[in-house]
Amino acid sequence: MMKNLLSSSTLPITICATLLFLFVLFWLRRKTTITTGVAAKKTPPEVAGAWPLIGHLHLLDGSQPPHVTLGKLADKYGPIFTLRLGVHRTLVVSSYEMAKECFTVNDKAFASRPKSVAFEILGYNFSMFGFSPYGSYWRTMRKIATVHVLSTQRTETLLKHVMESEVKIAMKESYDFWVKMKNEGGSERAITEMKKWFGNIALNVMFRTVVGKRFDGDEEENQRIRKALRDLFDLTGSFVICDTLPYLRWLDLDGKEKEMKKTAKVLDEFVCVWLDQHKRNRKPAGGEHDFMDVLLSTVDDQDLDGRDSDTTIKATCLALILAGTDTTAGTLAWTLSLLLNNRQVLNKATQELDAQIGMENMAIKSDLTKIEYIQAISKETLRLYPPAPLNLPHESIEDCTVGGYHVPAGTRVLTNLSKLQRDPTLYSDPLEFRPERFLTTHKNVDVKGQHFELMPFGAGRRMCPGISFGLQLMQITLATLLHGFDIVTPDEGPVDMAEHNGLTTIRASPLQVILTPRLSAQAFS
Repeated sequence: MMKNLLSSSTLPITICATLLFLFVLFWLRRKTTITTGVAAKKTPPEVAGAWPLIGHLHLLDGSQPPHVTLGKLADKYGPIFTLRLGVHRTLVVSSYEMAKECFTVNDKAFASRPKSVAFEILGYNFSMFGFSPYGSYWRTMRKIATVHVLSTQRTETLLKHVMESEVKIAMKESYDFWVKMKNEGGSERAITEMKKWFGNIALNVMFRTVVGKRFDGDEEENQRIRKALRDLFDLTGSFVICDTLPYLRWLDLDGKEKEMKKTAKVLDEFVCVWLDQHKRNRKPAGGEHDFMDVLLSTVDDQDLDGRDSDTTIKATCLALILAGTDTTAGTLAWTLSLLLNNRQVLNKATQELDAQIGMENMAIKSDLTKIEYIQAISKETLRLYPPAPLNLPHESIEDCTVGGYHVPAGTRVLTNLSKLQRDPTLYSDPLEFRPERFLTTHKNVDVKGQHFELMPFGAGRRMCPGISFGLQLMQITLATLLHGFDIVTPDEGPVDMAEHNGLTTIRASPLQVILTPRLSAQAFS
């Protein structure tokens, strides 16, 4: 009896031990097979020091911007390496040659975007086409946006007057403010915060282009929209724990998902009001249409991969406002900061404007293609401070080879534009602000994705489609500002260049200056 009892009690243990033994054998065999396969396919060097579960996340601890940390790793591991950000294998490329290979021969392989919680919640379940996966929906919406808003022809023929109008309004308001301060208090040293100044121009241009109205009206509502948009910019660029460790999403450890849902609700309320107004006031064919009008007349008969037309319209309009506002205002703030810290460049730009335009009219009325130094200043700023220093992330949809290394499907890709565009083999004195290089040694280099030593807007099929639009607005604004006002900091000292990281990299601190008119009152009227 005891023998039978002993046998029956050890049977489960024997079965479990046998199954465990078989599992270990299977795991060892599978590991050997994978190792053999990997050995046959050379993989990029992986950064040392990965921790269990989180991988290399501890290296991006926030003590310095991620592009700086990854740039130092490139110095150690070379222009192409991998690291694990939580569960995601990530390829980092930091050189002209590697970037060119990614976005030419492997362009289709890297044509998708990784999914993130931010663009699921704030982007109407990945309906913002710039962040949607590669496929028919992305192709359809990108084509519509490019043809009706972002093309060079559309910018030159229909949208340039909107840009000129908003810049002129901002200039007039600043001039009137200077006059008021002078008359009322005897002070001509009125301080203007330029991040907000540039931001107001960009917001008004985008609002008029997309929804046909200026960003003004009720001040309380204005502030609510501004805050919601600022939250949108910050949240879409913030680190979210569950993006790297998706199995922890249900805990919402950092509270970001709760914040995103709150912001998404506020933004959706505003966009729904704009959409309802456009539906009630449908304009006849041939009239002047903003982009929301265009979408209402075009998306109904399009294949939208199961998305309803209202969702597509709201997501696409918000995507354009997001893409066209922060990048433009942020780049202009960096440009002015660099000019204030390099007065000889600022003086040279002003001299060019005076020679080409004179002192009776604003630069806004002139052909800016003739003002080559302003264009060179814009390029040099974008070289040193690309709007997204790590580019927008890509994700491989198929296996490919980069630099002789095997890159499997599902790999995330970061292009360290900041490191690439400061490469001393491409640019002499790469840390110096020298716009002259784009009039001499790099005269034929542009920013439109064909020259991989300067690609602040990306390259390949997922390149930013709004390059012409953005450059036009930045150059009109910059030329008019420099021509119309003398600009100094309140203490006439240098400008702090600390960075704040998000979806785009902007100045960490306000940019306060004193604007003093240098043209006649008639020029501002």
